[in-house]
Amino acid sequence: MVEVFSSGQGERVSPFRGIRYNKEIVKDLAAVICPPYDIIAPEQQKLYYERSDYNIIRLEHPLSVSYDAAEQSDRSKYDRAAITFQQWLKRGVLQGDRVSSFYLHDHYFTYMGGRRRRRGLVARVRLEPWGNGIYPHEETFSKAKIDRLQLMRTCQANFSPLFALYQDSEQEIVQALFGASQREPIIELDDSNETHVVWAITDPKLRQQLSELLAARPLYMADGHHRYETALLYQQERMQKLPSGIGKEAFNYVMMTLVDFSDPGLVVFPIHRLVCGIASSALAGLKSQLEDFFILESVPLPASPKAFLASLQAEVASRSRGKQRSNLEEISSRVTIGILGLEPQSLIMLRQRQDVSIEDIMPKNHSQAYKKFDISLLNHLILDRMLGLAQGSKNLAYTVDIDEAYQQVNGGRYQLAFALSPPNLEMIKDIVDAKDRMPRKSTYFYPKLPAGLIINPLS
Repeated sequence: MVEVFSSGQGERVSPFRGIRYNKEIVKDLAAVICPPYDIIAPEQQKLYYERSDYNIIRLEHPLSVSYDAAEQSDRSKYDRAAITFQQWLKRGVLQGDRVSSFYLHDHYFTYMGGRRRRRGLVARVRLEPWGNGIYPHEETFSKAKIDRLQLMRTCQANFSPLFALYQDSEQEIVQALFGASQREPIIELDDSNETHVVWAITDPKLRQQLSELLAARPLYMADGHHRYETALLYQQERMQKLPSGIGKEAFNYVMMTLVDFSDPGLVVFPIHRLVCGIASSALAGLKSQLEDFFILESVPLPASPKAFLASLQAEVASRSRGKQRSNLEEISSRVTIGILGLEPQSLIMLRQRQDVSIEDIMPKNHSQAYKKFDISLLNHLILDRMLGLAQGSKNLAYTVDIDEAYQQVNGGRYQLAFALSPPNLEMIKDIVDAKDRMPRKSTYFYPKLPAGLIINPLS
């Protein structure tokens, strides 16, 4: 089991004086938010610039070349972001709240034809090394974090929250938050198919209650691993310049949205794999190698693999409601991985053979929970052992859209696509509780938390 670490220096989870858009100046709040930087494609980046002169993209993910005033054209994008941030504060475009608050965020979205709500609590969380009360759930690529660190240095703020999960088995936090949602919200906006409603929790007793309820709970990082590691680096830099910075200084914290594991709006997508550059001989022998470990079933595909896989998931969900098992459910209950491209217009569905052990093939330095995970099986047994593709290979790509994967394979850009089922939340927790991490690119929590609702100052 994971353990909670407490340094005793200030509250572990605390309210803060957030900075928000001034609705007297910025009339349309939906026009000024954007997704977190790491999912914004270059063409989308420009579109957010054009959407509003005050879009948070100018702070969260500034363009390398100036898109604004000519006098800033010779400055770095980080300096331009810092100048813009200070100008907006000076002009009153952004205003800091006068009272420290927790921020209750209801995020409404459409999923599988229905409307859902994910409830999160935006708070400052004390920075600690991984494993000291805050736990990563998956491995990360060792890419440089210079971009985020430089932005943090110049702007001294968090423009988007990290996303973490906690366990509320007794529903104590759920009950504490219910009353806050009955009051007047400070933010209400509709952005495309998503709606955001935010309340400021300023009542001293409720703030103290929430801090105490969250003080001893492990936090499982869902989204934002790289940004958390960047915040740790920034904290170290600030502490070197200010050795006394071991208490309640703002740089000792990072902004997070905390969501209960049992929240009905918690949705996790799988991240499918696409591969190319496989030798024709290896591709020709793949089916035979797969048969050594799996039973293969070929299923003709309709026009949309996404619709087909969604129907499989719906059939699995119906099991808990007592419905009769159908052919789709019978298939899905035994399937771990699907393959596109191995047979024309078909999805090859794999189910693990019970008469063959893979124990000796899986890495010994990982937990049993890790070894049972379908992406672990795919990575170590199929991609590595059978196809010789190491993680991080340039011949390996990722997507959450299985229809896109299908089109890429049909168009010849990739040879195969491996379709995966949504990760089970209990499986995620089991792997983390075993002090292990899931493979890289295992989860995509949907929808992403936007940048720009609340800003956390670090100075």
